[in-house]
Amino acid sequence: MQTILAATLLLILAVAALALGVIFGRPALKGSCGGIACGGACHACPDREEGAS
Repeated sequence: MQTILAATLLLILAVAALALGVIFGRPALKGSCGGIACGGACHACPDREEGAS
């Protein structure tokens, strides 16, 4: 029972820390554009290299 309570408390603290980071001006969390395998070739990627398809 103590393990479950400790894990729940840790999860709540982690979520609260992420929320405080966003509240105090850090940009919101966002995913990558296709990950490492994309290499900047995705059509929607803002870092897309010219000529990549």
